Amino acid sequence: MGNTTSCCVSASPKLHRNAHSRLESYRPDTDLSRDDTGCNLQHISDRENIDDLNMEFNPSDHPRASTIFLSKSQTDVREKRKSLFINHHPPGQAARKYSSCSTIFLDDSTVSQPNLKYTIKCVALAIYYHIKNRDPDGRMLLDIFDENLHPLSKSEVPPDYDRHNPEQKQIYRFVRTLFSAAQLTAECAIVTLVYLERLLTYAEIDICPANWKRIVLGAILLASKVWDDQAVWNVDYCQILKDITVEDMNELERQFLELLQFNINVPSSVYAKYYFDLRSLAEANNLSFPLEPLSRDRAHKLEAISRLCEDKYKDLRRPTRKRSASADNLTLPRWSPAIIS
Repeated sequence: MGNTTSCCVSASPKLHRNAHSRLESYRPDTDLSRDDTGCNLQHISDRENIDDLNMEFNPSDHPRASTIFLSKSQTDVREKRKSLFINHHPPGQAARKYSSCSTIFLDDSTVSQPNLKYTIKCVALAIYYHIKNRDPDGRMLLDIFDENLHPLSKSEVPPDYDRHNPEQKQIYRFVRTLFSAAQLTAECAIVTLVYLERLLTYAEIDICPANWKRIVLGAILLASKVWDDQAVWNVDYCQILKDITVEDMNELERQFLELLQFNINVPSSVYAKYYFDLRSLAEANNLSFPLEPLSRDRAHKLEAISRLCEDKYKDLRRPTRKRSASADNLTLPRWSPAIIS
């Protein structure tokens, strides 16, 4: 321990010591230079945190990383557009509405108040692309999410349950049933998708026909508790899914949290990114949000909201220090020649 060279060169991050052993105090030798000792350590500002580097590639943590569901849907979207181009069928041009000088078409979905029905449809579509375009080599399948080991109903699981991909409508019905029975909000659906992709990234697993229901159930269970002030209890889900037990729900929630490394934080920038990527997914798959002409009452409401926000942030735009007025703002008396007739 007295050798400064061996102490500084050692790269082991963990040092197992005896509980009763004591380290000698370090006394630098002024006669030895930095090159002689071999202690060429980087400054703390030059070091890079490995967790931060990995976080930049994780879409559920970093706002600049592309969402996984949107990248997995690109192949199918290109094939659909190519097929429509070959068959000379423009994608949804006849039913699309455009604004004009006299009529403005708007949908009732915003980033702060998304449309519940179409948000659930978009989330179901994103889960569908996750399952369809999963890794062909296959990843690890955790037992807690295996529907054969932990069935959601007493009906017998088919022997080929893990071979056939579910349709988008089947995923939508499953998610819609849970949201309708538990009275969850559209924002909870977006947070559910964030937790789902965070689980796939952290645990390095794929969502497949054998585990998609329990993964979605765990994500909804966790999102409802984090987002809603009056969260749904685990026993309430047992009333929705009659054949599941409270112990199974508790174990599902516990292992889901452990796989997320207890990271349940969803920044506003990440939430907004998932919302707009879901809108892009809907637009690419002709699942546009319903458009309605802007009425007089709604225009007054939008104007009132805009005025409220303007008044709210008016004080923030004011300079804190009183500045001298510009010469352009000075009002001087202007003389005009009198006309005497």
